[in-house]
Amino acid sequence: MIPARVAETLPELEAFVHAAQARRPDDGTWCEAWTVRDIVIHQTGNAEELARVLGAHLAGEPVGTRGFHRESPYRAMPDSELWSAFVARCEELCEICAAAERDLPQATEVTWTGRTVNVPFFAEHMREELVLHRWDLTGDDRTATDALNQPWMTEHSVTLVGRPLLARGLAGLDLGPGDRIEGRLRVAGTDDVVVTSDANGTGIGFAPPEGPATIESDAATRVLLLWGRRPADASRWHSAAGPDALRAVRTLLGGY
Repeated sequence: MIPARVAETLPELEAFVHAAQARRPDDGTWCEAWTVRDIVIHQTGNAEELARVLGAHLAGEPVGTRGFHRESPYRAMPDSELWSAFVARCEELCEICAAAERDLPQATEVTWTGRTVNVPFFAEHMREELVLHRWDLTGDDRTATDALNQPWMTEHSVTLVGRPLLARGLAGLDLGPGDRIEGRLRVAGTDDVVVTSDANGTGIGFAPPEGPATIESDAATRVLLLWGRRPADASRWHSAAGPDALRAVRTLLGGY
């Protein structure tokens, strides 16, 4: 049973828990390197780190963000202890988010993984992780698609995660000094998501639809593409960009 205060802050938590517990810990997932257990470990580490960083800022003693080595203690736990830890870390995150919402201006700048975010980011980012990794468990079921379709998922992915999503893809492109890639991801009735890359780095943002799109899709598919994932039904996205341009943009969208 998820406490009401936790469900209010993380409304996607219950669906994630049900999806994970309906599967064996060693079942495979759409995240090719991870089993169900690996995803639960990752989510436990996410909740812990979000709480640790925001809580330290709230206490006036800011700390840097740790890498995925933060997950190591959870890998040593048996499954029953891991689930208890996951729920406990989510509860702690919600408590700290509530305290920060009460005690800090919402625009307070907090450093997270080398960039600056504000107070609402911490709960919202955990919500995004729950949506995305539930899709890793279930694929394109209605719950996953409805959650991915929410406009805030695209907004968060572009404006608050953005460039880190392109870092792995950039490393695989081997661009020369004069090379440049630009891709437009289009969903009818919304601004395009424009991704760019050259030898100096990457960019991502919103722009009004202009010219041909590199990829057209529904909103849920666009979020999956931004995170380096692919819907099971490939007919949900369309492209007339040609193989070379499409391959370059898909490579750039390497995700985590």
